[in-house]
Amino acid sequence: MKLYIGNKNYSSWSMRSGVLLTAFGIPFEEVKLRFDFSPGSEWHRVIAGISPTRRVPVLVEDDGFTVWETVAIAEYVAERHPEHAIWPRDARARSLARSLCAEMHGGFGRLRTVCPMNIEAFFPDIGRKLWAEDEALRADVARLDQAWSEAVAASGGPFLFGAFGAVDAFFAPVAVRLSRFGLPLSEAAAAYRDALLAHPAVEDWVADAMREQDFVPEDEPYRQGR
Repeated sequence: MKLYIGNKNYSSWSMRSGVLLTAFGIPFEEVKLRFDFSPGSEWHRVIAGISPTRRVPVLVEDDGFTVWETVAIAEYVAERHPEHAIWPRDARARSLARSLCAEMHGGFGRLRTVCPMNIEAFFPDIGRKLWAEDEALRADVARLDQAWSEAVAASGGPFLFGAFGAVDAFFAPVAVRLSRFGLPLSEAAAAYRDALLAHPAVEDWVADAMREQDFVPEDEPYRQGR
C-alpha cells in the first residue's frame, strides 16, 4: 500500500501516519507530494485523483481502496494488523487513548496556529515571547502537560499507555513543536516529550525532514528564507 504525504518538515498530519506505520514495521510505499498549491502543480494533479478532501495523508491499498484522515488511517491499520497493539489491549485504556487522539485531532488550535511544525528550525526567542504574551497558548500547553503527565503516571511510561501506540504517533508532531519553540513543561511531560523524540520512527522522520532542504514560504511565518 502507498501512503501519500506532504513535506516532512512541515506536515504534522503526515507525520502521524508515517511514524505509526514505521514504528510497527508495517510495509508501505511512501509517496511525497511537495507543498505547492499553485495551479497545475504536481500536488493538484496527483491529489485530485486520490483524495476527496485534497489533503494528506492518504493511504491507498493496492486495489485502489483509499482511507484519508489520520484517525481513520490508524483505525484501519489496527484492524488490518491485530497482531500489533496499535491501541491498548485493555478496553478502558483503549477508550482513553482514542479520547486523547480525538482531542489532539480537533483541539489545541492556538498551539497549532502560533507554533507551526518546522522540524529544521528552532525558535526559542519567539517561543519565550509567545509564552509571555499568549494566554491561549499557555492554556493549550497546560492541557497537554496535564494529559501527558496523568497518562504516564498511570501507565508507568515511557509512553502514554506504556508501549508506543497510535496515540503517541498523534502527539509526535506536538513534541516537535514544543521542543522547537522551547515551551516549558513539567518534569513528567518533558520526559515524555523526550521519549517521543528519541523513538526510532520519530528520529527517522526528523532525519528525512532535515535532508529535504526545501523552503515553503506559506509554512514559514517566522523566516524569510533558509
